[in-house]
This record gives sequence, structure tokens and C-alpha cells, in this order.
Amino acid sequence: MKNTFQDSDAMRKSGKYLVFVLLVCFLPVLPAGAARIKDFAHIKGVRSNQLVGYGLVVGLDGTGDDTKKGKFASEAMANMLDKFGISVDPQTIDLDNAAAVMLTAELPPFARNGSRLDVLVSSIGDAKSLRGGTLMLTPLRGPDGRVYAMAQGPVSVGGFSLGGGGGRQVKNHPTAGRIANGAIVEREPPSTMFVGDVVVLTLNMPDFMTASRVAKVINGTFHDSIATPLDAGTVEVSPPSRDRKLLIPFLAVLENLQVMPDTRARVVIDERTGTVVVGNQVTIDAVAVAHGDLSIQISAMPLVSQPPPLSAGKTVVTADQQVAVQEEEGKLVVVPRGVNIDDLVKALNAIGVSPRDLIAIFQAIKASGALHAELEVI
Repeated sequence: MKNTFQDSDAMRKSGKYLVFVLLVCFLPVLPAGAARIKDFAHIKGVRSNQLVGYGLVVGLDGTGDDTKKGKFASEAMANMLDKFGISVDPQTIDLDNAAAVMLTAELPPFARNGSRLDVLVSSIGDAKSLRGGTLMLTPLRGPDGRVYAMAQGPVSVGGFSLGGGGGRQVKNHPTAGRIANGAIVEREPPSTMFVGDVVVLTLNMPDFMTASRVAKVINGTFHDSIATPLDAGTVEVSPPSRDRKLLIPFLAVLENLQVMPDTRARVVIDERTGTVVVGNQVTIDAVAVAHGDLSIQISAMPLVSQPPPLSAGKTVVTADQQVAVQEEEGKLVVVPRGVNIDDLVKALNAIGVSPRDLIAIFQAIKASGALHAELEVI
């Protein structure tokens, strides 16, 4: 009788969670700014795996590897022919229509036998272009050295390399291409959704506030304390059952719950391109900003001094140099304390700064101690 009561209690508990799962599917969407849990977190153990392989692309129009400088393509061709019972000395092979390549692919979680993968093909020799080539059958291996997929097919290159007579024209990057659905999964990757008896959510960007909010939303949705934040990047969730009839709908609802993730105040600067990205949490203390440009232009005009006819003088070439200095008037703008990003942008736009000028201004504000944010230069 005791076991019967326990089974009945488990059935009622599972049924309760199933009702919650069905109800949550019709919950209204939260205000703007919230994000789905699946967009900033993932289930521990459910991950992609990287695959790599070494192969040979054939059928090129004279744009393959130079076998006199490297033996990548010739040795790969000799090994391939040896599998077909043809013995060839690699040193005697001269192929301009073949290229040795490296293959990379991403094996998604829960990929099954027969699933198709996209393959990225990249030349490792001195091939000029992979345009029009076909990849021969190549195994793709995982970090453990086991073969998980086989790749083969025509290479699609979004560019070209044409030339002759000492001239050449190149568009995009012709030595790298892609084979859409070019690999077939032969071995299923190991994956598990459970760590012990719980499902662990891992935040892509660890944050204590975000982890706390995730646990609060999950517990509030299912009206039970099933989620516990373990640290800044991990939330432990106890599912109602391991039965797939309940687990899959539960995880589907769990991933689609909307939470307002919290982020650090950060200013990201890319000095190479002059790009500045300012987060919405960035604030500054009261500060006065003055900015002005100083431009110096030096120009030289050649002057030719021609001597009179029948004289012993020589023609002399001199340079007439002119220096022009122009300094723009710097405008002083006072930014009040604790302004948000909108006010900060308006204040900086008022003095007409460019993106590269903005980099120098943010670095100066950070040096003064008035910028309350992380300044990251990439």
C-alpha cells in the first residue's frame, strides 16, 4: 500500500507540473527589454562540438597548389590513389588542378545519423582559388580523434581570382569556400541534459543579479522552489520527471521564459575602425569637456629656374614650401552628474565630435575618474 500511495503522489505531482507547462505556454509576453532564457543561457551538457579534417579538392582550372614548392596536394593524391589500388610516387605527381585543404564543421547537440552539416573549406597550400573544385570524400574528426562525419561535394566560393600576363584581379577571398550540407553525420555525439538528477542552466555572461532573476522567474512560474542559483553563472533546476513526455515540454517552457538580464556598465572601443559602443548602464560624474582640432598642412610646389640661352648657367629645381595651421575653436560643454547615455550622447554631439575624437574623450573622462564603467579597448 505504501508503494501505491507513493506512485499516486508522484503521478499527481507530475500531473501538476504538466498543467503548469500547458498554462505557461499561454502566458503574456513581458515588457520590452526582457530576453528569453535560451538567448543568454544554455543547458549544461547540451553543446556543440568542433570537427576538423584534411582533404583534397580536385577539378580546379589550373589554380591549385604548386607541387614544386609544396607536397601537400601530391602526397594527398598519392594516398587517395593508394586506397583504390593504384601505387604512385608522390614526387612524380604534378597537379595544378588539385589543392590540399583543411575542413572545419560544427556538430550540433543531438545530431543523429544521417543529419547534414555545413563544411568550411580552406586552402593550406599556395592555391590561387578553389572556385569550381570538388571535395573528395574526407573524414571529419572530433577532439577525441574519432570520426563523426564524412564530407564531400562541390565547393562554393564567393569570389574569383583571374589573371594573366603579369596582371591579376581578385575579388573577396577565393581560397576559402563552403559546402552547404556537405557532411553526413556517421556517429552521434555524446550529450546529456542531466547533472545528477538536476538540469543546470549556465549563463553565457555570469552575473549574480541575472542568476537571481532567472531563479525567481522559474520559481514564480511553476509556483514551486525548483530553481536555485548556485553562483553567478549557474542555476540549478529540478525537473518534475525524467520521463520525456514531461521533460521535453518542461524544458521547452523553461527556455522560453523571459527574464531581464543585468549587464555591467561598459564602454567598448575599437581604435582600428573608430567604433565606440556605450552600454545603457554607463553614467558619469559632473565633468566639463572641451574639444578642438589642430590641423597642419604642408605643401611643396616645385619651381624651375631656367638660365638664359648661351649662358654657362644650369637649370635648377627648387621647392616652394608653404605651411598652413588651422585650429578649430574648442567648445566647453558641462555634463551634469549621473546622466544617462542619451544625455551623454547629446552633450558630445553638441561639440561635434567624430568617433575617433570620442575615443580620446572617453579615455580622458576615465582617467579623470568621472566615468563609472569599464573601458575596454579591442
